[in-house]
Amino acid sequence: MALSLPDLPYAKDALAPHVSAETLDFHHGKHHQKYVDVANEMIEGTDLANASLEEIVRAAHKSGNQGLFNNAAQIWNHNVYWLSMSPNGGGEPKAGSKVAAAIKDSFGSYGEFADAFKKAGATQFGSGWAWLVHKGGKLEVRKTPNAECPLTDDGATTLLTMDVWEHAYYLDYQNKRPDYMEHWLSHLANWDYAEQQLASV
Repeated sequence: MALSLPDLPYAKDALAPHVSAETLDFHHGKHHQKYVDVANEMIEGTDLANASLEEIVRAAHKSGNQGLFNNAAQIWNHNVYWLSMSPNGGGEPKAGSKVAAAIKDSFGSYGEFADAFKKAGATQFGSGWAWLVHKGGKLEVRKTPNAECPLTDDGATTLLTMDVWEHAYYLDYQNKRPDYMEHWLSHLANWDYAEQQLASV
């Protein structure tokens, strides 16, 4: 099959207590796997059967195939989400790093970025995502509903994403999305991954 579920880049209990092994078991092993299974069924026997995930997402978006887009984009979103977290993450990016300088240049300070990022997650009604992206020489905070993602925006490079669908946090935080977001930024945000992404621009 063209699409597969990637392994997590850390042990299932590595992000605890901020994101529990139980949450990752359901989120990665059930939700993410289901998107992979459905997308593979949808592309079987079509021109997209051997396309890359990125090609499938863009083609589905362009053609208006919402069902395929929803599943393929959610695969991509989750792939980025797992990489956006690290057991050794959180807090401000390393002083002297490109991403630290870009945050200061684009937002004024790390604190102002953090406020904007948490606001994006908090004000995304229902299910969706908060993003840190690079476009046009600047960093931007964005929010998107459901499966929507920056991959469909030419010239935008994703540095980090935070999942704010309820299944990302409900077992650990119940309805307290702000607590999840605070823990995510303070303890999990993978600035090394963001630095790698920024270096690729």
